[in-house]
Amino acid sequence: MGLTRQYLRYEPAALFGLVASARAGVVFVALRGERGRYVAVPACEHVFVWDTRKGEKVLILKGLKQEVSCLCPSPDGLHLAVGYEDGAVRVFNLLSGESTITFNGHRAAVTALQYDHLGGRLVSGSKDTEVIVWDVINESGLYRLRGHKDVITQVLFLKEKNLLVTCAKDTLVKWWDLDTQHCFKTLVGHRAEVWGMALLSKEKRLITGSADSELRVWDLTYIQEVKDPDEPESKKSKGSSSPGAEENIEEDETLELDEHPEERIVKCSKVGSIMRGGRDRVVTLGTDRMGKFLACHGTDAVLEVFSVLSEEEIQKKLEKKMKKARKKAKQNSEEEPEMSVELSLQEEIQRVTNVKASSKIKSFDLIFSPKGELKMVLLLQNNVIELYNLDLSAQVPQAVRVSRITIGGHRSDVRTLAFSSDNIAILSAAAESVKIWNRSTLQCIRTMECEYALCSLFVPGDRQVIIGTKTGKLQLYDLASGSLIETLDAHDGAVWSIALSPDQHGFVTGGADKCVKFWEFELVKDESSVQKRLSMKHVRILQLDEDVLCVRYSPNQKLLAVSLLDCTVKVFYVDTLKFFLSLYGHKLPVLCMDICYDGTLIATGSADRNVKIWGLDFGDCHRSLFAHDDSVMYLQFVPKSHLFFTAGKDSKIKQWDADKFEHVQTLEGHHQEVWCLALSPNGDYVVSASHDKSLRLWERTREPLILEEEREMEREAEYEESVAKEEQPVVAGERQGEAGLAGKKTIETIKAAERIMEAIELYREEMAKLKEHNAICKAAGKEVPFPVNPILRAYGNITPSAYVLEVFKKVKSSELEESLLVLPFSYVPDLLRLFNEYIQLGSDVELLCRALLFLLKIHFGQITSNQMLVTVIENLKKTTISRVREARDVLGFNMAGLQFLKREIEAKDEVTFFADATERFEEKKRKRKKKEKMVLAVL
Repeated sequence: MGLTRQYLRYEPAALFGLVASARAGVVFVALRGERGRYVAVPACEHVFVWDTRKGEKVLILKGLKQEVSCLCPSPDGLHLAVGYEDGAVRVFNLLSGESTITFNGHRAAVTALQYDHLGGRLVSGSKDTEVIVWDVINESGLYRLRGHKDVITQVLFLKEKNLLVTCAKDTLVKWWDLDTQHCFKTLVGHRAEVWGMALLSKEKRLITGSADSELRVWDLTYIQEVKDPDEPESKKSKGSSSPGAEENIEEDETLELDEHPEERIVKCSKVGSIMRGGRDRVVTLGTDRMGKFLACHGTDAVLEVFSVLSEEEIQKKLEKKMKKARKKAKQNSEEEPEMSVELSLQEEIQRVTNVKASSKIKSFDLIFSPKGELKMVLLLQNNVIELYNLDLSAQVPQAVRVSRITIGGHRSDVRTLAFSSDNIAILSAAAESVKIWNRSTLQCIRTMECEYALCSLFVPGDRQVIIGTKTGKLQLYDLASGSLIETLDAHDGAVWSIALSPDQHGFVTGGADKCVKFWEFELVKDESSVQKRLSMKHVRILQLDEDVLCVRYSPNQKLLAVSLLDCTVKVFYVDTLKFFLSLYGHKLPVLCMDICYDGTLIATGSADRNVKIWGLDFGDCHRSLFAHDDSVMYLQFVPKSHLFFTAGKDSKIKQWDADKFEHVQTLEGHHQEVWCLALSPNGDYVVSASHDKSLRLWERTREPLILEEEREMEREAEYEESVAKEEQPVVAGERQGEAGLAGKKTIETIKAAERIMEAIELYREEMAKLKEHNAICKAAGKEVPFPVNPILRAYGNITPSAYVLEVFKKVKSSELEESLLVLPFSYVPDLLRLFNEYIQLGSDVELLCRALLFLLKIHFGQITSNQMLVTVIENLKKTTISRVREARDVLGFNMAGLQFLKREIEAKDEVTFFADATERFEEKKRKRKKKEKMVLAVL
């Protein structure tokens, strides 16, 4: 057996440089008993909770692999629901930071989440056009609602009624009755996608935002109100900000596509429009929790804030208006005529102010503080969170920016990275700044303004850094002072590449002006101080026929490799600049390359998605590897080895063996294009930068990596993905209508079903063995010891039937129905007999009844036609009804007891409150008398 090469595994160590991803929304969360201070934001696959006052990260809710696509805090403020790109929804506890519940139901990214007012139910909308209602308390799916034809953009529960409103990119707003799980009304008054909606005025008004500058307003009249003759008809507002508003209403008149007109629950009529300042589509439309303020923004940097008048305020305004009208009428004529006054829509929903952010807004959240201030948090496109306060008591309310979280990252994509020679500092540079990070603490220790950076290096000694820019400049920075020392016009076009010479006396740059320039470090006398400072001196130039994309020195400094725009790599002698080799074979330009530590190999990565490995002695191509699914953006050898890393636009980083031409490992983590990476001089760390605004650090572990195992794990991951994409199992007798089962088949549900099947098989085997053992004992006429199954012994010598119950209880509540759906019918009879046994004992009645009813529903035909199961079903009927009644009685008794305790505590608290108030009053009186005595004494 030949020797196998041992590789060491690189593991993700940290994610940094990211304030917030712009993919999902920003939300205020209640933490440590405070509202309006902490905000939760998506950060790739994690969720960061920031303290806006201190600008610090206080909590990280760790995700798995998929990117966060939606956030929603629970009404009690203790939990946060997080939707992911793969359709999963996870509920996190904000006190512990742990994920307590996972719901799998959607086949695509979650785009909308909403809790009901009690926090007991959660509704999710997705890119797969379906809406699912989840039971948070029971940790299970209730039902799936189908009807929309495009991505769901918003979902809203109605507090008082058991109704749900959904809107989507198919231009429709649908109303769902959750009691019957069907759509009873569809609003088709929009001509383009409905991007957002909000409920106002105690859910008597609906506002929708579409692809134009109109916010359409609809009055909602519930059927109970229509039937009640004593109740006054809900006041309808008239008027619009545009002269043609009346025509618009007629033109956009609501068509109601009711499947069951007699079952209509709500009447919806358009009352007008509010015109926004922006002309583009609505991106986010939302209100604060009380519904007092409404805000929206488009694809620009302006947030428009409106205030919504309450019923009392509307009444006051109407009275005021009536007085004015009467006064005017009296002046014009002697007798007082009958008058009716109505408020226009613009008077009921008033524009408060426009908030101009520093960059494009991606999402916002509002919270109305008890002090009478409106707090607004904005998540911007450029990796920034801004918090604004709006003082409403002012004559002209103006939004004031109170905090801005920026220090944690760059405003734009990082295009170049470098490691210091001691492996401690990391340099990252983007279009507007250069940042130096401490690798161990991941804190930003220096930020320096620069031009659009494309390449960089640490000067030997790690006290200065050099940046090559898009405008052709070389910028030299001093790290101690964080200042720009010198700027040189190096090239007429962009400086695409920079490489330090192995003797560390200088460096070489390649630019878009078809030149390769050689530079040396020198010390020059500084005019402002006595000491000399570092500078750069241009010594030689190599003129070429094409733009230079990348330059690299060989380790012995004899050769220089230059990648050109004509898809070739030219190799020159450094001393004479004579041509040595031409490496051609790539179909598109070579964007990156590197030479290994001993100078024998050069690896080139191209926009044609291939990596080629060449020998530097003759320029022969050893192997061409299909490396990535998109352009290869960066390539670097691991120091002192023939292993190298590549980064691609397919968001992956891969490690390769240049001797065996094998793919070693894939580092998955980034969610968008990876622009660059850097390896530490000791090879223990890799840092990478991506279009998702994140920097990721990967660390070499001591764990050996076996290629066969790695390939096996990849195959398993592919199989798990294919299981999720398979057709969902069909329930016999279920009509493919508007409502369906909430869950979906996943690898976890299949594993759970397999565990149940194994437990039932073990039960069958043990029962057969027991029967056999009893027969032996009877024949022998004495007791023979019965061998206990090792699995049952591990569970504490429990019975086989108790073991089946243990396995059943371990199935996650959210996966129970799907697991039972995959279970073959041959196991169902045994399961029903066991259920009868368990329910008679009175253990886990609720769980067992849920499973029993589901099994009866999906296997109804087979169960009823099986004569052997008739007695089992009869027994189950008796035991289930009696046990459920008992459980209900216990629950009722406990509820009554808790209500009594609540009343006792409330009464006690009232007495204590008054006692405290009296004590405080007496204390104040004593203090006042004491003060008066002291004043008299002084006098």
